[in-house]
Amino acid sequence: MNYIALAIPVFFLLIGIEWIAARLERREVYRLNDSVADLSCGVLDQVLDVFTKTLLFAGYLWLFEHHRLFDVPASAAWAWVVCFFGIDFLYYWFHRMSHEVNAFWAAHVVHHQSEEYNLTVALRQGALQGSFSWVFYLPLALVGFPPAMFLTLSSFNTLYQFWIHTRLIGRMGPFEWFFNTPSHHRVHHARNPKYIDRNHGGTLIVWDRLFGTFVPEADEPVYGVTTPLRTWNPVRANLAHWAALFSLAGRASRWRDRLRVFVERPGWQPAELGGFQSAPEVEPGYRKFDPELPRGVAAYVFVQFALLLLAAGVYFNRQDALPLAALLAGAGLIVAGVVAAAGLLERRAWAPWLEAARLVAAALAVAGNAAAWTTAAGAFAALSIAGLSLALRASAQVPQEAREAR
Repeated sequence: MNYIALAIPVFFLLIGIEWIAARLERREVYRLNDSVADLSCGVLDQVLDVFTKTLLFAGYLWLFEHHRLFDVPASAAWAWVVCFFGIDFLYYWFHRMSHEVNAFWAAHVVHHQSEEYNLTVALRQGALQGSFSWVFYLPLALVGFPPAMFLTLSSFNTLYQFWIHTRLIGRMGPFEWFFNTPSHHRVHHARNPKYIDRNHGGTLIVWDRLFGTFVPEADEPVYGVTTPLRTWNPVRANLAHWAALFSLAGRASRWRDRLRVFVERPGWQPAELGGFQSAPEVEPGYRKFDPELPRGVAAYVFVQFALLLLAAGVYFNRQDALPLAALLAGAGLIVAGVVAAAGLLERRAWAPWLEAARLVAAALAVAGNAAAWTTAAGAFAALSIAGLSLALRASAQVPQEAREAR
């Protein structure tokens, strides 16, 4: 059973509750552009997962079936308890290495790029992270923990971490001695030098306390990464640090240093290029990336993105029943949708044309189903016209902030 898929409606319900609570407290916790970018990264991660999840899990399954050392009984309560601690322990090391090895950080950094901290950030995941994270859990397969047990408990480990992405919950007393909490995880998402690479735990915080990576929350964290991304585009978000690594490797004169770029910790550079660069202090008066946007365009993006999320939910739920051609076509439409939304939010000149093309393509796809076409054709046509006109208006004048982000 896919517990994470079942929890998606609860995720959005809690996001709505947090937004309302923040408004009642007169706190600026959400921005439309940032939240759309967060959710777009999560959608992109799930799209790639459609095509890779079976392959990645095959390693665990093969090792369990052919090389397990013990037959751990799935009916024993102690086995579930031990597996829970094993997953959380190995998650700590996977997460810690994701911050201490450049190539791993390139896949994980997506989760940290938001300059806000709210429940949508929990859903902002790197699409390439799954390509290496599964390796850390192979010891559990070797010991003999059944795949169903592993999948269930790892899902609950992930689900637990959703609620800790909030600024609305303060300190939680003795509970924080053992468990990860919003306060602990706010530290983890901060770009303040004293907070960087701290509090890597999943469900438990005890591993950080044991291995010296725990820091309590003191000063108000400043969220994001030390080199701000300055784009809402989820594709660029996933590739930006890789591009920086390859650029740095290309400037190194020795092959040894070119390889070290990918295995050293973030900030490392060859001596000839200046040596290790420590995280800078947050500059006073720093302004978040927040290009101005007409209200009409913001409303259009909100409505269209909500419809896109609904369509993506149907796509993910039906993926096992769809042929490869339909999977590829659906993936293409979803990716085009999140990229177009980012372009509209940044007022890019190409965005209205991509959005109009996406809507027309979606209408043609619906046209393949006569019953659906009769109810959706008019809506798609209207949205295509509205999207094109509003987006053209938005792109007529590109603000300085958007030009700087190009």
